[in-house]
Amino acid sequence: MRARILFSILLVPILVEIPAGSPAQAQERVVNVFNWSDYIDPKVIEDFTKETGIKVTYDTYDSNEMLETRLLAGRTGYDIAVPSGPFLQRQIAAGLYRELDKAKLANLGNLSQEIMARLAVYDPGNRHAVDYSWFTTGIAFNADKVAARLGDADPATALATWDVVLKPDFLKKFADCGVYVLDSPDDMFPIALNYLGLPPDSKKPADLKRAAESLGAMRRHVTKFHSSEYINALANGDICLAVGWSGDVFQARDRAREAGNGVEIGFVIPKQGTLMSLDSLAVLKDAPHPEEAYAFIDFLLRPEIAARNTNRSNFANAIPGSKPYIDKSIADNKAIYPDAEVMRRLFTVTSYDQPTQKLVTREWTRIKTGR
Repeated sequence: MRARILFSILLVPILVEIPAGSPAQAQERVVNVFNWSDYIDPKVIEDFTKETGIKVTYDTYDSNEMLETRLLAGRTGYDIAVPSGPFLQRQIAAGLYRELDKAKLANLGNLSQEIMARLAVYDPGNRHAVDYSWFTTGIAFNADKVAARLGDADPATALATWDVVLKPDFLKKFADCGVYVLDSPDDMFPIALNYLGLPPDSKKPADLKRAAESLGAMRRHVTKFHSSEYINALANGDICLAVGWSGDVFQARDRAREAGNGVEIGFVIPKQGTLMSLDSLAVLKDAPHPEEAYAFIDFLLRPEIAARNTNRSNFANAIPGSKPYIDKSIADNKAIYPDAEVMRRLFTVTSYDQPTQKLVTREWTRIKTGR
């Protein structure tokens, strides 16, 4: 369609046609998204553009620290980011996100009240964000390699305890076949605190030092601390045990099956309970395209769309109405969608203040290096 602008020369009204595609033409609608890698069905992006005409620029990161560094550096040009809970809390306090105009999210009512209540720990009143996905931290294993070291014990039963990681005599059984642990003190300290019978959200230095001592005992049996390399290491059969995130572990399982390499991967949520993490959709305060951002978020909150992203990523979503559209192997998997009893043992934790963060970072470095 051609645009027309009305202006005057010598007080004589003249109509001038502006060629399509010129700078004076209305700008192309776009939304700039910054999200985790391997976290969306690419066809969902295509279908959104087909339906709305809004082009999606989609960049990815692989750690909350990378996201935060980019956002704190100044204006980024992004409209939407997908921070995890404690980082969301900290970034809200830093003024990085705008309050949601909920009237522009017609599908807001599709979200689980239980999941949104857990997200409210970081965003009181759910004023700045909606949940995109959620997951647990647990123990992943190579079924054959672990069975060879456990004798007659069932791996899924024997490994369903944090004793596996936090009792050195247990962990050393697997040291020869490879053990990876998340390079994430934000996961490991709350897990250790809970294991010790302390509040997982404790900020007390004495509690954190007790957790550090417990975690430090695993170092000599851990092959590597890393928060993404364990996926391929599991899929390729290079390691036999990992502390990892549920969705990532099942991505590794799927890669192994696609490769036909005979590697069978399992995942368990330890009986003592574990950390429940939530990744949320938030609109940046300086978003250049806020209306397009709302349109994209609302699209993602449709049950069929949420299901497609879960089917692709193996991460649970917060939309109960999506269940009929999710592959049964995922929807019925209690390691991805835990039952009510396990849900009661899942906990969330808030962000550290600066002095506590320094303490945790220092102790984590000592845990990994022994110095």
